[in-house]
Amino acid sequence: MKSNYRFFIMGMIVFMTVINYIDRGAISYAQATIIKEFGLNPKSWGEVLGYFGYGYMFGALFGGALADKKGPKFVWLLAGTLWSLFEIGTAFAGDIGMALLGGSALVGFAMFRILFGLSEGPIFSTINRTMANWAAPKEKGFAASIGLLGTPLGALLTAPVAVALLSFLSWKSMFIILGIVGLIWVFIWSKMFTNRPEQHPKVTAAELAEIRSDADLLSSETTLVQAEQEDVPWYHFFKNPTLVMNAIGYFAFQYVNFLILTWTPKYLQDTFNFKLSALWYLGMIPWIGACITVLLGGKISDALRRKTGSLRVARSGLAVVSLLLTAVCFMIIPTVHSVGAVLTLMAIGNAFNFLPNSVYWTVIIDTEPSRAGTFGGVTHFFTNIATVVAPTLTGALVASNGYTAMFVAAAVASVIGMIAMLFVKPGKRTIINATHNKAV
Repeated sequence: MKSNYRFFIMGMIVFMTVINYIDRGAISYAQATIIKEFGLNPKSWGEVLGYFGYGYMFGALFGGALADKKGPKFVWLLAGTLWSLFEIGTAFAGDIGMALLGGSALVGFAMFRILFGLSEGPIFSTINRTMANWAAPKEKGFAASIGLLGTPLGALLTAPVAVALLSFLSWKSMFIILGIVGLIWVFIWSKMFTNRPEQHPKVTAAELAEIRSDADLLSSETTLVQAEQEDVPWYHFFKNPTLVMNAIGYFAFQYVNFLILTWTPKYLQDTFNFKLSALWYLGMIPWIGACITVLLGGKISDALRRKTGSLRVARSGLAVVSLLLTAVCFMIIPTVHSVGAVLTLMAIGNAFNFLPNSVYWTVIIDTEPSRAGTFGGVTHFFTNIATVVAPTLTGALVASNGYTAMFVAAAVASVIGMIAMLFVKPGKRTIINATHNKAV
């Protein structure tokens, strides 16, 4: 009898990613109170939001390599514990800065947001290592999209969760509660997850055979077992144009994603004079379509792979079209003036942005499955320069040119990503002299 325990594992990853995204986005809904309490301005607030990215980049870089070396379970538990503790610490960041760090609340927030970002950084490269271990070849695109569903779902739920907590509690209590929820998940995950399906008693022989099957492989693909016969050094990433261009394409996605996550609440308050009580539902609107397209994109990508026999059409082709449509939507936004039209265009543009989200990770698995964590980490490192650039640049653009410049910059980023994805050729691997290594 065949089990489907791998889908339960994927579902638990979605839940953790939701927690991850609520944790990082909740600060945007506390912005009015924090800015007033510590005397910040739009530029310094943009810096507060951007500090997260400095730590996040390096967490992604080292977390992916650690997931390959020590196994994804070790990284899941370490990262989840640390970011939950630093989420709790964010409640006291401004006061610590004022009392111990030269009287600067900004320095306090910088320290905690950087450490928080460093701890959250490994999550997606660890998801990629997990999916490389647990997903069958024919479902890689959909499996990656399931793991990534928590991104728009978490962003969508951030608004009601944060506003609900802020309506009844202080902003400091909100951070404490969110951190405790993360710690509870870590404990549960420690009892349910193993690095590989071979190690889990609930995975049947039939399910394991499906996961490790090579019956549906394309000529340009390889199984995880076959790939592990090659010792691929970390710097090989920079010798592979497909991986480099894929990282640039993913940067464009992340720029738009993080821009919407961090600046939508303040944009709605500044431009349309909405109060916090209205943001619980307005903040959800840009993410509704993305929750659907992130899964749909994985299905479409796998279907294109099956029907065309071309990974380039299935992966990079889908990304090129999606990024073009994203750019069009954001270019139109400055020409409309009602909140309904703006939010509709943001929702459509973000839905197109998320359609190929799984592609950027699947390209890595297609191309170098034995180093899915390491190369996923390197990709995420460069991608997450956007988590610094998007909020920080937006703060400067808004201060000097207004919110129109924010949307134009998002469109420009999407076009750059679209051009990069034209050069992505998944599965094109440089053969390296093999040495037998045991991977986790």
